[in-house]
Amino acid sequence: MNKILSITRRCVEDYDMICSGDRIAVGVSGGKDSLMLLVALAKLREFYPIPYTVEAFTLDMGHADGIEPLDFSPIGALCQELGVPYTILNSEIQHIIFDLRREKNPCSMCAKMRRGALHAALQERGISKIALGHHYDDAVETFFMSLIFEGRLSCFQPVTWLDRTGITQIRPLLYCGENLIRHAAQRLELPVVQSTCPADGSTKRQEVKELVYELQGRYPGLKARAFGAMQRLPLPAWEPVEHRRRPLPEEWEE
Repeated sequence: MNKILSITRRCVEDYDMICSGDRIAVGVSGGKDSLMLLVALAKLREFYPIPYTVEAFTLDMGHADGIEPLDFSPIGALCQELGVPYTILNSEIQHIIFDLRREKNPCSMCAKMRRGALHAALQERGISKIALGHHYDDAVETFFMSLIFEGRLSCFQPVTWLDRTGITQIRPLLYCGENLIRHAAQRLELPVVQSTCPADGSTKRQEVKELVYELQGRYPGLKARAFGAMQRLPLPAWEPVEHRRRPLPEEWEE
């Protein structure tokens, strides 16, 4: 956990993610990444020199016909242990997408509906910053997805200000590799809630994840070079504020 905290702090400082007095919402889906983000930000606030608070939000997607609803009570218990307020936002997004609309490309519509519901809830509560659980591998895979399917050099940004809502998105786990997060989550016995999405495992992102895994095995260091290229080009908003604090590649992936 100390390694996660150290790398997370470096990322936060490299991109000036946290300001004094921030109320930071953490979007908690129940997966290992969002749970690790929640724990990291909750523990980081105990010694970080800039004061901020953390609040957790889970958007309950509802469930498609024939699928059991998810139980988020273990996440509530974790939040109580961490001293973090926890809110579950109810929706029928999964039912709408898979049963009513029968979307052929459900991921794009789902993402839009999730963002809309979550951002509306934050605006109602006067919260203008949300932390998302995207990590190092997500960034590399998104870079390759953009190149392969869109012919562009692009990726989500470490910090994104959404002018329509006035909400700022931050991604503090951006320097943490998926394996590092997975192993830490197992050691901490985080209460992972398994997704029941009918589209899991059959998406373009999963295809690219498998491709990157294969290429990394064939060409060791590929992910580190791709991630470094995004910072060195740099892609828009990807140049770190403080170059001297940039972590070494081996720290990100372990």
